Amino acid sequence: MTKVKVEKLSEKEIQERGIKSWPIWEKEVSTFDWYYDETEQCYFLEGKVIVETDEGSIEIGKGDFVTFSQGLKCVWKILEPVRKHYRFI
Repeated sequence: MTKVKVEKLSEKEIQERGIKSWPIWEKEVSTFDWYYDETEQCYFLEGKVIVETDEGSIEIGKGDFVTFSQGLKCVWKILEPVRKHYRFI
């Protein structure tokens, strides 16, 4: 099973999911290890990130809707400051 799923959503899908009401997380350019103890869904408003997992590297950026699976261990390499809506499910 893929531990990181990246999708493109239409404006209608964004509205239907209520994404714009989710909290916002922001982070400057940096590199850090991360472990997901819950599944996270997020929508990138700004930024560019490379997430390294045991499955490989994934580039994520503005306009991407991403699901990070519970139990995922990864390294975040933030190349451009990030601003994203997020929620844990």
